Amino acid sequence: MSTKTDQAPSDTEADAVAVATRPRPTWWVKLIAFVACLLTLWHVFASFLWIAPYSALREIPTQDVLASYMLPMFGQSWSVFAPEPINGDYHFNVRAVIEKDGEEVETGWVSATDVELSMIRYNLFPPRAGIQSSEVASGQMNAYNDLSEQQQAVAALDFAKDGWEDWMVGSFDKLEGDDKPSTVEYMKAEHLATAYATQVAYAIWGADAVVKVQYRVSRQNVVPYAERNNPNAQRPDPTFSTTGWRAPIEEEGQNRGNFADVFRAQFERTQQ
Repeated sequence: MSTKTDQAPSDTEADAVAVATRPRPTWWVKLIAFVACLLTLWHVFASFLWIAPYSALREIPTQDVLASYMLPMFGQSWSVFAPEPINGDYHFNVRAVIEKDGEEVETGWVSATDVELSMIRYNLFPPRAGIQSSEVASGQMNAYNDLSEQQQAVAALDFAKDGWEDWMVGSFDKLEGDDKPSTVEYMKAEHLATAYATQVAYAIWGADAVVKVQYRVSRQNVVPYAERNNPNAQRPDPTFSTTGWRAPIEEEGQNRGNFADVFRAQFERTQQ
């Protein structure tokens, strides 16, 4: 006489039961995953277009859309590699005329670049705030170098009254000659540099005290490659873009308090 005994389910059967009873993702989880995949694909595609040589592919999202997405958070530079590696560094210095005890006093120069670099030196998690002045300086000097000597002479003048940007453009337009380089890109760089210098001056000397600001951009090359093994080799003298005094300007939506909290605290640390 045979008897029927119960047998425990095999591992395979147990796995099948577990899979069958496992709760499935809800529709919103699937939607979030789908959107995340789309964003990842777009970011990879945009980064590829940004670092690749220019081609018709860049016009698929259009250059303006691509630039607005990549800058300032995702901008990349591969100029550390040959054939034209970075061979110099930029500095952005600021000074101001401030009201003190009823008189206008001219301050000394402050290196905004040194203050910012102190944020990232020996820092495993460097903030992006540590490279802003270098990027501003690079853009300004590149645009400045594209100007003619006459235009550079105009940039060296003082424009320290309200509406000074229109005044400067008018001064450029009055220059003689039909082959003058365009000043559109320079005015963009000038506006950005002055706005940045304004925030630095406000952070250090106080917004209520600052009457006008001046910035100074310099670039200094490294020791030439041919002299790399010479222990007495010196870096070449820096070059400057000469600009005059400017009336302070601010962008809409800027928060001078937040800027001052970060920059002034770091500035004070560098003075210790």
